[in-house]
Amino acid sequence: MRLRDEMPELNGATEWLNGEVTKSDLIGNKPTLIHFWSVSCGLCKEAMPNINQFRDDYKDELNVVAVHMPRSEKDLDLEQVKEVAKEHDITQPIFVDNQHKLTDAFENQYVPAYYVFDNEGKLRHFQAGGDGMKMLTKRVNRVLGKETK
Repeated sequence: MRLRDEMPELNGATEWLNGEVTKSDLIGNKPTLIHFWSVSCGLCKEAMPNINQFRDDYKDELNVVAVHMPRSEKDLDLEQVKEVAKEHDITQPIFVDNQHKLTDAFENQYVPAYYVFDNEGKLRHFQAGGDGMKMLTKRVNRVLGKETK
């Protein structure tokens, strides 16, 4: 995906955990952070407390959606996804993408990966890797129209 691209429809989930959302639920009211993760990804698990803190700090200003992107056959186990989600306090909606439908729509190749969309559903920021919460915070604040120090 390129900057300013439109958010893809959230179609093709194998299953939704913690409630289902649609693109139209997300667009119009507030910006959205969509983050890709995988149960076999150590960096994802390390980053999760930061994402959860982020989710909680911005809960009134930002939609947060998790996408579980399997990286191997082993990652397709739904019970394991549920277990890891519970262990790591992932309470936001989780799109389980066992067929890589959303992964392909995003042209995403990485976990963890973070996509920030403005309230009109246009991509404003993308980053991949475990680091970079400072940059993510800065970009989200910019989309929210907040000054950052």
